[in-house]
Amino acid sequence: MAAGSGETVLELEQVHKSFGSLHVLQGIDMTITRGQVVCVLGPSGSGKSTLLRCINQLEPPNSGRILLEGKEITGKAVDDGETGGIDFVRRRIGMVFQQFNLFPHMTALGNVTVGPEKVLGRGKRECRERGEELLHRVGMSEKLGEYPDRLSGGQQQRVAIARALAMDPHVMLFDEVTSALDPELVKEVLDVMRELAAEGMTMIVVTHEIGFARDVADRVVFMDGGVIVEDGPPSQVLDNPQEERTKKFLGLVLEH
Repeated sequence: MAAGSGETVLELEQVHKSFGSLHVLQGIDMTITRGQVVCVLGPSGSGKSTLLRCINQLEPPNSGRILLEGKEITGKAVDDGETGGIDFVRRRIGMVFQQFNLFPHMTALGNVTVGPEKVLGRGKRECRERGEELLHRVGMSEKLGEYPDRLSGGQQQRVAIARALAMDPHVMLFDEVTSALDPELVKEVLDVMRELAAEGMTMIVVTHEIGFARDVADRVVFMDGGVIVEDGPPSQVLDNPQEERTKKFLGLVLEH
């Protein structure tokens, strides 16, 4: 378990997000330091995925501020290009989704190289070498030329992780990345994430995998009803929760 360096990478200040009359995030405050692994737990509908989507600007917040490496990435700061606009965010924050979202017409290697070529403007050869290296890193060296429909769910998710890493992100977001997988495939994806954590990658992981959170997280954040109910080290939040909502949730999850 790698602790953060103390250097702030992400700051969320009073972040609110609504969809129509549904107030999904209700004033989220959070500071994340470089190298920290933060696992976010909570029942369905608690705002966990929306939190990630606000951080990477897939869903701009209605109010509040998000700062990435000291630069505001919300509101007019992104629109007027003060920070380099949305490209600044895309180049620094990688995201892996529950559904793998691979391009079906591209091979595993093609999926990994397309971002650095098109967005970062890197040469084909450099992108290929880096893509092969990343696919090897996630245990997919044998599948470079395979298309997504020839890969298992766990293999597709590992390609998706390699694709996000190819952009050399400073922060990685994982949104329930094992929930669409058969149980026997979950471990192979979590093992890749454990390695990233051990290497010091800053990670925010929305998950129901309590064992992973206990072993890998520096912090566990429990959300419910669009607010942060508890936030602390795994030993505190998982083993000695203070709030009734946390106790009830963990009781239900740990029964299964």
